[in-house]
Amino acid sequence: MRPKATYLSLLFLLCYTIMASQTRVGGVVKDENGQALPFVNVIFNNSSEGTTSGENGKFYLQSENNHTELKISFIGYQTEIIPLPQKSNLSLEIVLQQEASSLDEVKIIRGKTSKKNNPAIDILRKIWKNRRDNGITAFKQYQYKKYEKLEFELDGIDSSVVKNPIFNGMEFIFDYADTNRITGKTILPVFINESVSRVYGDNVENKKREDLLGNKNSGFDQNQNLIAAVKDVYDEYNVYNNYIKVFDKSFVSPLSTTGINNYNYVLSDSAYVENKWCYNIIYYPRRENELTFKGDFWVNDTTWAIKKINLEASRDANINWVKELYIEQEFEVLNDSVFLISKDYFQANFSLTKKETSKGVYAKRTQVFDEYQFNLKQAEGFYDKQAYRFNKEVYQRGQDFWDKNRLEELNRAEEDIYVMLDSLTSVPAFNRIYDIATIAESGYVEFNGWDFGPVYSLFDYNEVEGFRTRLGGRTYFGQHDPWRIEGYLAYGFLDEKFKYGISGKWLLDARSRLIISGGKRRDIVQLGAGLTGNTTDVLGRSLASSGLVSVGDNTKLSHLNLNTVNLEIEPWNNFKVRVGASYRELSSASPDFSLDYYTDKMQSNIASTIKQTEIATTFAYTPGRQTSGFGVEQNVINEDEFPTFFFNYSLGLKDILKSDFDYKKIQFFYNQPLKIGGFGRANVSMEAGKTVGEVPLGLLNVVPGNQTYFSMYNAFPVLNFYEFVTDTYVSAHFDHNFNGRLFARIPLLRELNLRELVGVRAVWGEISEANKALNASEIPFRAPNKTPYYEYSLGIGNILKFLSVEAHFRGNYYNVPESRSFAITASFGFHF
Repeated sequence: MRPKATYLSLLFLLCYTIMASQTRVGGVVKDENGQALPFVNVIFNNSSEGTTSGENGKFYLQSENNHTELKISFIGYQTEIIPLPQKSNLSLEIVLQQEASSLDEVKIIRGKTSKKNNPAIDILRKIWKNRRDNGITAFKQYQYKKYEKLEFELDGIDSSVVKNPIFNGMEFIFDYADTNRITGKTILPVFINESVSRVYGDNVENKKREDLLGNKNSGFDQNQNLIAAVKDVYDEYNVYNNYIKVFDKSFVSPLSTTGINNYNYVLSDSAYVENKWCYNIIYYPRRENELTFKGDFWVNDTTWAIKKINLEASRDANINWVKELYIEQEFEVLNDSVFLISKDYFQANFSLTKKETSKGVYAKRTQVFDEYQFNLKQAEGFYDKQAYRFNKEVYQRGQDFWDKNRLEELNRAEEDIYVMLDSLTSVPAFNRIYDIATIAESGYVEFNGWDFGPVYSLFDYNEVEGFRTRLGGRTYFGQHDPWRIEGYLAYGFLDEKFKYGISGKWLLDARSRLIISGGKRRDIVQLGAGLTGNTTDVLGRSLASSGLVSVGDNTKLSHLNLNTVNLEIEPWNNFKVRVGASYRELSSASPDFSLDYYTDKMQSNIASTIKQTEIATTFAYTPGRQTSGFGVEQNVINEDEFPTFFFNYSLGLKDILKSDFDYKKIQFFYNQPLKIGGFGRANVSMEAGKTVGEVPLGLLNVVPGNQTYFSMYNAFPVLNFYEFVTDTYVSAHFDHNFNGRLFARIPLLRELNLRELVGVRAVWGEISEANKALNASEIPFRAPNKTPYYEYSLGIGNILKFLSVEAHFRGNYYNVPESRSFAITASFGFHF
């Protein structure tokens, strides 16, 4: 089994017995003129179970309890009590009459409404004032038990799906169809994962620890990569925060201190909710296409704490692949004052389009919290401890454990998922679909104990090798493998030469993650494509194979003969220390390019091959990084969410294995993703380095240019390869994605859900006269030492939901021969 989106992709490929709830209602709310009424409050009478109508006036509501009446209300309209003669009433058409005193006063409109004399906003201000006195933040330390249930369901199960040939041999799965409790649609449950954890936290030291006590899932037992991939679909959020992060987007919370600029609020009702007098407030967005919700919440009249809240993303919100998004939270009262979250429900409908009839996959998460304890300080080092070995017992808990620790009972349909999935994984047709999904996601074809791939690197092209084919593979016995071997063999049809790379790594100690590794590579590479450590990668795909999408000819390629051995340890969580030794030989791979250097002061002798032995010590710190797996390779769960600090000290050793040069190289790298609330997301990175000693072109720091039409991380798209060469440098990159905040205000562009991209990057560097004197190549040693070289870019993202195009402009140094002043790059990806 493989991690991440393989399993999510599989659920899209798999698409009639309905388990009826006690009470189900659905329909549409209109006014006297037949116009649909959005954001109307719909609740079961004499209860707090309710919802709001959508922007098309439609609603659906179900309850496990028996109800006989439905209450429909909204300010400016007469409240209607609708009898429910049956358990299922799904075609209601409800007409609300306007109150005589409010005929011209209340309208549901986009745009600004008055904030004066609005009791809902007065209540909102009291929520802001008291929010830090509620929840676990009111205590120094806390701990609680958490039960979590993750589920996936196929949406839109109808006769066309049942008869689809893809399900031949799997028809029995449709006997397990059910009804979604939020939308009322017929769905097919296809996956469930349950877990029980004990969570500890310290608000003074800002530390948190979660111990997994038990885990159970259907069909993929003990697959921790799958579990991590499923969990990564969901984000932790706090409705009291100004922004609620869902996937990689920051939605404005209806409880935000800036919420009155994004939402309209209406005080709708007041009632007792579990012996607490509460006000009911309806909220809805002021503008279209923004990352906002609609819904309602109940707030207590003394503590001004939220008792219940639901949040539904607007259908026109600028978010890809998600047709519906719904959040629901409930809170309990502690000591008659502090409100603590007791239940959190999240649901998203993933679909290729947002059309009403489109089919998709529902992802659901239910979290239940109990057994709260506070102000119990833990021993020194408690939060630094972490599991370092795979504990099978956690994934093999018996029924007695689940009967005791489930904080919410499974319904009949959820219990049946275990039976259905266990049967499905033994069906050959299902396994064929799974294999196809695995190849599409990982790029590897699975065999028993080893994988073939990646298949995406089978064919490439460059000016030196012509068309090139590459075959590769890796060992894979399981996600907790203590060792792994990878390799590839390539052949160029123009130069008629074989190339290869092979590496191996072994986990010596799981607690400290002590790993020894080594490898060898003989290949053609593009030097100068990155500032940090770009010539010691044994298996990386080289930019030499990008000739089909290059700007102009690129013959500045090099032969690399590399041997490496490394020892790595992780003494603290996410802090890695690595010591490595390498020996490499570098020479030109093209007659139009040279790495030549002078070997004497008189510049009378020239060498064309660089032979270099090097010892490098690196330190990497990635605070907040989350991983899964306990083997020699771990999968990162929360990519693009944590900062990275990297420091490298390299020592070149002359005469060791006939090495040519003595030098010292120091490099520092810092990368920081940023979520800037409603203004989108950004990424900032900085690099700095210095080489002490006299070295030739192949060992200097070339400012990374980009002569391809594809975006390259931390490269300069308007620079050609080898345009600037340095031995001392400082560079910085800033890229920002506004997530459509500006385009959402332009009517003609609003519906396209495009996203604005801006960027700026700069580099300063210099090159010593001694290093210039070594240069016998045809590359002029030019450095941006007078003023920093800079570029800026403007772009449009989310074109057709997967394409981004950026225009890059040169800021200075226009007089460099053969320089470019403008470049276009594109990138592809599936982003929310």
